[in-house]
Amino acid sequence: MAIAIDACAAQHQGDRREQQDRVAILPHPRSRGVALAVVADGMGGHTGGALAAEQVIHTARNNLEHFAPSEESAHWLLENSMREAHTMIKASRFMNEKDPHSTAVMLLLQPGKLSWGYCGDSRFYAYRGRQLLTRTVDHSYVEHLVAQGKITAAQALTHPNRNILVTSLGGQDEPLFTFGETADLQPGDSFMLCSDGVWGYFDEAELGAALADNTARGACETIIEQARRRAAGGGDNLSLAVIRLLKPAAPAR
Repeated sequence: MAIAIDACAAQHQGDRREQQDRVAILPHPRSRGVALAVVADGMGGHTGGALAAEQVIHTARNNLEHFAPSEESAHWLLENSMREAHTMIKASRFMNEKDPHSTAVMLLLQPGKLSWGYCGDSRFYAYRGRQLLTRTVDHSYVEHLVAQGKITAAQALTHPNRNILVTSLGGQDEPLFTFGETADLQPGDSFMLCSDGVWGYFDEAELGAALADNTARGACETIIEQARRRAAGGGDNLSLAVIRLLKPAAPAR
């Protein structure tokens, strides 16, 4: 089945002094229908987080340029991009005397297949129309508590330790990666990658409505506008990438 793609990446600095998120949608330089979307949320003091997030984008772009879809797996591309970024961020500690870290979430779109991987609490969402198909589970302290049944998902949203991660790129410990894949793609499917500065202001139904009722650009504008309003002057950096699958337009007679 032929599918058209509507995509957009967007950012807002929020109420922070610096934009430490990075986001990109990168088309494969040689393979039609192959694209990599990336969101990275940097942490680590003034400029340190921004440099870490920038390293994630740089590594992903470089690996995509050398990726051979017919010979190499999506899992290989995603894992190596995150693992190499981790190594480079960790090495940068010795050069700039900072403590840089970054989350990463990546989506690789290929004809008839979608793959994703992540480290930290930047998220991937998949919807069919307004229905949530799946979302990633954060590598965070509160999600660990939710999984153990010690707190509810609603309590996690306001837990005082909700921003504590159990893994990230650039830390002393080896990072934790989680991956997913689907070959069930249909027109009307929407996918979103975002930093916690976005998802922290919405429930899953609200995000599904924004994605289903708008173009990719319109969804980005709507989500950022609502997040900024709800932040009430105390908002984090916001970064998101939206990819919507559409029926191709009928050729003109």
